[in-house]
Amino acid sequence: MKPELLEVRSRELRFLFELKKQSSCSVQMINKTDQYVAFKIKTTNPKKYCVSPNAGVMDPNASCEFSVTMQAPKVVPPDMISRDKFLIQSTVVPEGTKEEDVTSNMFVKEEGKIVDEKRLKVIFYPPDSAESSPVNEPLKQMDNNESRELKDDTVHKSSARPTVAESIEVPKGDGESVEVTKKEESHNKRKEKDVVKKVEEPVKPSQEYAKRKEEFAQINNIDEQTLAKDVEAMKSKVKELDSKVTEAKATILHLSEEKRSVTQEKHSLQGELDLVRSRRHRAQVGFPMLFVFMVGLVSLYLGYLLHN
Repeated sequence: MKPELLEVRSRELRFLFELKKQSSCSVQMINKTDQYVAFKIKTTNPKKYCVSPNAGVMDPNASCEFSVTMQAPKVVPPDMISRDKFLIQSTVVPEGTKEEDVTSNMFVKEEGKIVDEKRLKVIFYPPDSAESSPVNEPLKQMDNNESRELKDDTVHKSSARPTVAESIEVPKGDGESVEVTKKEESHNKRKEKDVVKKVEEPVKPSQEYAKRKEEFAQINNIDEQTLAKDVEAMKSKVKELDSKVTEAKATILHLSEEKRSVTQEKHSLQGELDLVRSRRHRAQVGFPMLFVFMVGLVSLYLGYLLHN
């Protein structure tokens, strides 16, 4: 048998169940050893519960508490029964180990290593019920058990009890006494049948429990209607966003086409500008040559005239 490292004072996490309201509870742990013990707390529904602290190191023979906060519920679970579970893992660690040093690898089960595990279950109870009587023990089942015990006890007593006819001796020939005895016997039998009939009738749940169940059903219906409205509002917003996205895509496509056409016009204008510049350059280069040629002709002509 594995040694027990931590003693957990309660194996249940009891939460006051109210719609749209958070609820908290705490659990005390005691280190039963003369060594340092590290612990880590896990749950099957981490998004629903907040554990503080969820890991740590306990000194020898010391005690500590951890608190669990349940997020505000939006829907009442069937029969107010929770399927969530918690697991407390503990193991011996060297002296000087800090809380930030605690990791999941410390609690891997290996040969020669002690890993203690404690499992806790979650129980809900409504605001108007005593905390000592958990809600997830159905009242109907309790009433049926009580009715069966009462029925068996009543039948046993009625069968063991002698009737008036058997307990009273009536002398023969006394017609009046015999008639009275028969009347008492028939009356007693009718009375016993009425008692057994009442006991055999199923015991109905208390009015308080029925009223509470009806209130929870109404709240659940209101939450469903609110959720349906929220879903419809979200659908309309999604449709509106889809239309805006479609318009944005069309605008982007139109702008892309305009950008492409502008780029093409820019390239064509750039080509025309380059052509004009080249022509101008050629014109500027050819004008001095013509001027020199004309000056040369004029000089030759003047020289010819002067020579003659």
